[in-house]
Amino acid sequence: MTGDAGDEGRPKIDTTVPHSARIWNYWLGGKDNYAVDRQAGEQTIAVLPEIVDIARASREFLVRVVRYLAADAGIRQFLDIGTGLPTVNNTHEVAQQVAPESRVVYVDNDPLVLAHARALLTSSREGATQYIEADARDVDTILEGAAGMLDFTRPVAITMLGILPFIGDDDAAKAIVTRLLAAVPVGSYLAITHSTSEVSGERVIEAVRQWNMVAPTPYRLRGPEQIAVLLEGLELIEPGLVPCPRWRPDSRDIGEVRDMDEFCALGRK
Repeated sequence: MTGDAGDEGRPKIDTTVPHSARIWNYWLGGKDNYAVDRQAGEQTIAVLPEIVDIARASREFLVRVVRYLAADAGIRQFLDIGTGLPTVNNTHEVAQQVAPESRVVYVDNDPLVLAHARALLTSSREGATQYIEADARDVDTILEGAAGMLDFTRPVAITMLGILPFIGDDDAAKAIVTRLLAAVPVGSYLAITHSTSEVSGERVIEAVRQWNMVAPTPYRLRGPEQIAVLLEGLELIEPGLVPCPRWRPDSRDIGEVRDMDEFCALGRK
């Protein structure tokens, strides 16, 4: 791992406040979480038991979309914003299985994620990985940091999986996406996942309400039409904006595909 900032002034891990990356880790069956995260995670499960399946489906989308980008679209540069805690099949692992020379920049703002990233997100010999500690709203910091690893004259795949619901204001979310896409050339891609209430209705709305009572960063549901606005100007790769399990499922999973309140899309600039 190269290129992360020094420890001076870095915030310490706060085990008294739940954090989305650690709660997500709990839903995925990981052990990198604290009692406060497990409590928040269980509160959501009580209202929306399928949140565990949603977390897994979102992770499976990451694997499929990165594989598509590396194998079918020929992308060799990835900017993963909202990395979360490392698990199996991280972005660089999937990309470098296809193309060992792939270069991946991870972005997150949780100190626990940083600690794990340093230890676990190690690149292939031919490729490279880097971690940037930054908030998704701080686009300048992200782009300046990534420029040391990525060549912005060549196509880049930007992934923002599960991060845009934490940007509550529609105009702010659109502005972040617009600025990121303006920095990359034609032929670049944007992959997103975003929560809705299209399938579960009031249950997912209640789950988010309870989340927002305990989590430090509020979470915002958007309908498909609102999500589509974030993708305006991009050519959507088939099948477009759909529930995560319906985006190019593996052949063994086709018969088990079902709708859920986590939508996804991949767009090409």
